[in-house]
Amino acid sequence: MSAESDALRTGVRLRASELRGRGWMNTGGKDLDLASLRGKIVLLDFWTFCCINCLHVLDELRPLEEKYSDVLVTIGVHSPKFEHEAKKEALEAAVERYEIEHPVLDDPELLTWQAYTARAWPTLVVVDPEGYTVAHLSGEGHAAGLESLVEELIEEHDAKGTLHRGDGPYVAPPAREGDLRFPGSAIELPNGQFLVVDSGHHRLTIMDTDLVTKVGQIGSGKRGFADGNAETAQFNEPQGAAVVPAHIAEKVGYDVLVADTVNHRLRGVNTATGEVTTVAGNGVQRLLDAERARLQDAGWARELGENATELSLSSPWDLAWAEKAGRFIVAMAGTHQIFGFDPIKAEVTLEAGSGIEGLDDGTADVAMFAQPSGVDTDANGDVWIADSETSAVRVLRIGEDGTVAKVETATGLGLFDFGFRDGPADEARLQHPLGVSVLPDGSVAIADTYNGAVRRYDPATHTVGTLAEGLQEPAEVLVDHSVDGDPVLLVVETNQHQLVRVPLPKEATTVDRGASQTQRPKTLVKPGQHKLTARFTAPVGQKLDYRWGDPTQLQVSASPEELILEGAGTSQGLTRELVLNPEITEGVLHITARAAACDGEEGQEIPDHAACHLYQQDWGIPVQLDDAGEDHLELDLRGLN
Repeated sequence: MSAESDALRTGVRLRASELRGRGWMNTGGKDLDLASLRGKIVLLDFWTFCCINCLHVLDELRPLEEKYSDVLVTIGVHSPKFEHEAKKEALEAAVERYEIEHPVLDDPELLTWQAYTARAWPTLVVVDPEGYTVAHLSGEGHAAGLESLVEELIEEHDAKGTLHRGDGPYVAPPAREGDLRFPGSAIELPNGQFLVVDSGHHRLTIMDTDLVTKVGQIGSGKRGFADGNAETAQFNEPQGAAVVPAHIAEKVGYDVLVADTVNHRLRGVNTATGEVTTVAGNGVQRLLDAERARLQDAGWARELGENATELSLSSPWDLAWAEKAGRFIVAMAGTHQIFGFDPIKAEVTLEAGSGIEGLDDGTADVAMFAQPSGVDTDANGDVWIADSETSAVRVLRIGEDGTVAKVETATGLGLFDFGFRDGPADEARLQHPLGVSVLPDGSVAIADTYNGAVRRYDPATHTVGTLAEGLQEPAEVLVDHSVDGDPVLLVVETNQHQLVRVPLPKEATTVDRGASQTQRPKTLVKPGQHKLTARFTAPVGQKLDYRWGDPTQLQVSASPEELILEGAGTSQGLTRELVLNPEITEGVLHITARAAACDGEEGQEIPDHAACHLYQQDWGIPVQLDDAGEDHLELDLRGLN
């Protein structure tokens, strides 16, 4: 057994729980169970389609699924976070949109989630050909370790005669026809036409002002990465785009900047010639502070490096030119941060965000975001952000020096609060918004994606109202000046594969369908003394870096704060003694574990120029205090390869 797979395998031989849910997708109408999968190595991927980390795992697993297609069966267990995600038709669209080529179990009541004691999205569970659980992992970045484990399981069960080779149960759905496929956003070009970020087709599509006639396309339409002309260039699920100011476009040679999300790159596009070039990102997914190993010195720094194309990015989702900042502002969804890009200097900067997933205001270095998505700027030079996972709208106040002076929340409460409620902004609720657009009167239109609505935030009255309803996952909204008369709204209706115009009413309506909270199963914990442990094993070829002290860290807080009487805060080490308040009946424990490791062999000194890595995993664990509960909690922070 290799050290790498040994770090993943459980030490207890435990029979896997049955797969239960509402139904199956990608199976040709057939229901699956563990008995029908006997003889195969089964990889359960617990996911929800709002989660950027889950989307990362989908892409991490594709090469593994292809390489071991005759012995490995991946089962996507969709256990939703938001109410919208529990709708069957929404899940069907997501499975199609993300080109998931394995069976998916619809688990809206989290039955299988609970049976496998999942605590975070994503969670991965490996079941061997005899039906026993052999690995249970949370987070992303496990592809290399899983490959090693699969190889060992193949050898072990080939020898036992319990491995069955052959095709798995996946049945491909019929392909969708049409000019657009799950478009992510659109921009109006200077000539009045619209450039659509055609995410599902992995290309850019140019539509005429009627929003129906296709004028042209840039990109081959094949998932991948390649610079080149309009026919040969390749994208991978691009999501956002922005027009480059004319005086800058003349100097850099491209007039549109594209967030090429799954390629983790920014691409420059010359719409006149169709030429595509990479201007930022090296294609490697960025890990938080991955270049810096020492936790005590891995502080927040705006400058990230001199060569933009040598830097790692993480799922850039949208961007907008910010004149006051003198650069593009980029929503870096994968690291829960806001980046900047200066096209003249070819420079990438960190503009705001600690990297910890959550909702917290303040200065740029302490502010927290959760999958920031849509970006737009206002007449004052400030930047508005759709912060999707917190169902919030945030604003970056840009100082006179062009940097972020502070981060504020216009509306939204946090990771687990959502709904459809208008009124005072501190009481209003959104559900996973992906787009924002500043309107002529200074208010902000919001693509309230999972509510299927366009909402409006009015800074003057600090209220939220509704402009339009009945849309299918609107991902972007912008003011359309291409029609005569008063401006109208142009909405990118992702799940209807179209752009639509809707009137811009002079007054917003008021809707109240209630506020909700994510209802995940609560972990029973005993009040009083409670031990917390995060386990970490460095990947093969790496070792924990003790040159400057303990290279591990735990950050612990709670909602409400009064839940933890002792032990909250940040300190070194991966164990913590908490005291939980017996007067609080329930709440959420927010835990972030970090570990710093460098390339090197056990028993030897770390080389002076070794590559070093900072690993991080965040958990939000709903708990209920009960004398019958556990007095300890163990979580896994695994090494990434």
